[in-house]
Amino acid sequence: MRKPRALTPGDRLAIVAPASPFTREEFDSGIREVRRLGFEPVYDDSVFARQRYVAGTPAVRAAAIHSAWRDPSIAGVIGVRGGYGSAQLLPLLDRDEARRAAKPFIGYSDLTSMLTFLTLGCDLVAFHGPMLAGRLGRGAEGYDEDSFVRTLCRREPAGELAPPGLESVRGGEARGILLGGTLTQLLASLGTPFAFAPPAGYVLFLDEVGERPYRLDRMVTQLAQTGLLARASAVVIGELPKCDEPAGDPTARAVMADLFADFHGPVVIGFPSGHTVGPAMTLPFGVTARVVAGANPRLVIEESAVE
Repeated sequence: MRKPRALTPGDRLAIVAPASPFTREEFDSGIREVRRLGFEPVYDDSVFARQRYVAGTPAVRAAAIHSAWRDPSIAGVIGVRGGYGSAQLLPLLDRDEARRAAKPFIGYSDLTSMLTFLTLGCDLVAFHGPMLAGRLGRGAEGYDEDSFVRTLCRREPAGELAPPGLESVRGGEARGILLGGTLTQLLASLGTPFAFAPPAGYVLFLDEVGERPYRLDRMVTQLAQTGLLARASAVVIGELPKCDEPAGDPTARAVMADLFADFHGPVVIGFPSGHTVGPAMTLPFGVTARVVAGANPRLVIEESAVE
């Protein structure tokens, strides 16, 4: 996996909208936080384009990403929000351009499509991290600044991540290349030229929001039947906000615990990255990570994500 250059104060970050539209208030709040972190946000009016439920035509959105990759003054790329639409861009994106640029790309949720394209399609490290709307724009309430800086700005492994609320489903210890994202998007990629096709022994991170327990069951069952789950050495599951039954029973965590009860490696649940109820941590996809499940569950990033 090729690693991008570490971000440094003063770097110019391109702001792109690969998926859904957003409010100007969310955008402006996120821009202020990018500046507070010491970076210079760069964007043009195309980021505010609208076409029904997406942020402009696929061509407009893809062109903004290509422009950021080609511009030598741009150090990294960060999405505004998720929602829907990233998959529409994939046939328009140039893998060679992405590889030549080798710039950090930061996003989650629907932008899982982009993260998979970059990690498995271009052999580049990418970042499951906060976007402007809903995360950066909320400051300390929306994202974990420490893991953001440790992952994107330091040329050393991020190390141990043991957030409160992380629980063990199955004990053990295993390591592999960390990959994954929102479960809905991983499954939606199957059968396409941009399918989630991880190597054997990888560590799977699963994030989801607003999917009732039976839907989680359906998706995990499909993931298992594809054989992709069997390739994983360990599984890290997110917080699953808004996924419990409306009446409270069953809970998403209880259902996931049942679904992974017979998994062959360690499984932990409640990791706050992507869709969370509090500050979201940044995870580097494409680097070696170790999952330790037991009395003190943790995820250890053993390899630097930048150089």
